[in-house]
Amino acid sequence: MADIAEDVADGISRLADWDQWFAGLTFARGIGPDELAARLGALPGVRLGPLGAHEAWGMVAETVDGDGVARVGRWGGWSFAVEHGLPAGAERLAEVSRDGVEAVHLDPQPDRPPKQFAYARDGELVCCFGLGEECWRGGHRPDFLLPELIAAGVLTPDGACARPPGEPDADRDRRTLAVVERRFGLSLPRHLIADTPLPAYVTCTR
Repeated sequence: MADIAEDVADGISRLADWDQWFAGLTFARGIGPDELAARLGALPGVRLGPLGAHEAWGMVAETVDGDGVARVGRWGGWSFAVEHGLPAGAERLAEVSRDGVEAVHLDPQPDRPPKQFAYARDGELVCCFGLGEECWRGGHRPDFLLPELIAAGVLTPDGACARPPGEPDADRDRRTLAVVERRFGLSLPRHLIADTPLPAYVTCTR
């Protein structure tokens, strides 16, 4: 699958200002979109016709509890999955990243903030944290992004929160997403998340 034409103005930091970001996003570098879907638990032999977000959400309502629908494509050198329903990327990121692959998962958590970030590489969860909770980091290398978070004014050199009191949530999220955007070169325009029909798969997190 060829890359869809790129637009450098579509960095993921802009997601902080979009109140319609409801779907999980999983990015993988080193595999194609169909393989990404397979590693997310796509049901064998079940590839749906190209779906936009509205149709994908409709399909979620027809799946078994715990399943979701992933719309996949490629953008900016990364394969991506827009995950409607329960995002498999949250549970399967280490599996997605096996055999030298890099994988990033962003979960908007519209019902249970904060938004979540995770990065895995070569079968291992490297680091993860909630946006606005960067002082509480997990993974095998929780300080992987610490220098960038310090430089952006998100954390102090000792890893404590450096954000100004009362900072609006959108400003807070934009600052951290900009760190992730620069570190990994991630971008994805809103029309791919919301409107453009993309190849789709039913994914199982069980």
